[in-house]
Formats: sequence, structure tokens, C-alpha cells
Amino acid sequence: MAVTELILIRHGESIGNVAREEAESSGAPVISMPMRDADVPLSETGVEQARAVGQWLAADPGRLPDMVWSSPYLRARQTAQTALAELTNPPALRQDERIRDRELGVLDLLTRRGVESRFPAEAERRQWLGKFYYRPPGGESWVDLVLRIRAFLADLERTGHGRQLIVSHDAVILLFRYVCEQLDEDRVFQIARTGSVTNASVSRLVRQDGEPGWRTAVYNDHQHLEAFGARPTEHPGELDAAR
Repeated sequence: MAVTELILIRHGESIGNVAREEAESSGAPVISMPMRDADVPLSETGVEQARAVGQWLAADPGRLPDMVWSSPYLRARQTAQTALAELTNPPALRQDERIRDRELGVLDLLTRRGVESRFPAEAERRQWLGKFYYRPPGGESWVDLVLRIRAFLADLERTGHGRQLIVSHDAVILLFRYVCEQLDEDRVFQIARTGSVTNASVSRLVRQDGEPGWRTAVYNDHQHLEAFGARPTEHPGELDAAR
């Protein structure tokens, strides 16, 4: 049996999300974070959100995945592990580096103000090229994420089946839609302009068994958080995501 459903979960709120918001609101050029991006953990709110995801899964056996995949970044792994702890017989959890967050290279930990003051030429180049194709020095463009996702899905098609749950990051989740629905650049930015992917939100891509085409059944839904007592939070991972 082929893969018929992808449940895409953004990680819960991280302390990095909170630190970025504080830095942007105060006008600071640099985000205060004493650890590398891969090691940033969930906030207390993020843990509650992850627990709510698990309770949502446990409430309906029809939602249970056949396999769970996680970005290797700590905030995603914690989200997956916390959610699975709510299940009586949790499925296997696997990590895959191809669904990790976008690498920002020299722009890592810089706010919008920081980029404009320290790398004005890069700010201009980003504005000219647009988010889809702009690659910061030492970092990745959205197209680079697309290539990672295509490789991940190709392997998943060969080895997976049924319902697959993927815990990842906001831009990655949006670009799963780009790949699976065969969208173009304009359409993906139309979706981005409607708002960022909410922490611990659920998106579902579905298709009939054996058919190649995917459709989005649910996108960026967070009703389960409120239903199970967790507060929704919206922290754009990349402030210029809407181009």
C-alpha cells in the first residue's frame, strides 16, 4: 500500500521563537540565544502544545499514523516525543535531516534590523531575488529546501505506506504543499501571505491509494490546541516569508 496521507505538524513554540520576537520588538540587531539552532528546546508553552497534539491523536484511532518522522532539531524532536508519550502504543519515531529547518548562514541570529545594518548588500540582494531563490552566504534558499523535500518524499514513496506524520518547521511545511500540489512560486507566496504556520498546528495532505496527485484537506489548523487546553502561538520563523 502506498503513502496515502501526510500529517504535517510544526514544532511547538521554542525559546528561540520567543527570543526572536523579543529582539524584533525591541529593535535589537541580534537575537540573544546561547546555543546553536539545532539545540534550541521548546518553551513551557511549546511543551503544552506538543502534549495537546498527542491528546488530539489519542482521541481518535483514525488519526494514528503508521510512522512518525521528525526533523533532528531538538524543538521538533521534543514535540514528536512529547506527543507520542500520550499514546498507548505509539508508532516508531525516525529522524531525517532533510526535513530540518532552513540554514540561514551568515544571517543566523540576526533580526531584520541586524541584516540591514551588518549586511546591507545581502538585504538588497534578498529583496531583488525574492525568498524563493535567495541563498544567504553559507545558507539555503527555499529552492534548496524543495530539493531536500523531493528527496525525502522519493524515499518515503519507496518504503512507506498509509498515514505518515511529519514534525518539522514552518517553511518546510509550506514547501511540502509546493511539492505535493505542484504549485508555482506565485501560488506558494499567496499562501504565505495568509499567515505563518502556527506552532503545533496540523496540516493534512491526502490522496487516494495508488494515485500520484495530492490535495490539502487541512492547512495550518490549531483548533486541537484550544480543545486540549494549550494556547496557540504564531511565531514566523522567517520574517520575510511572505516576500
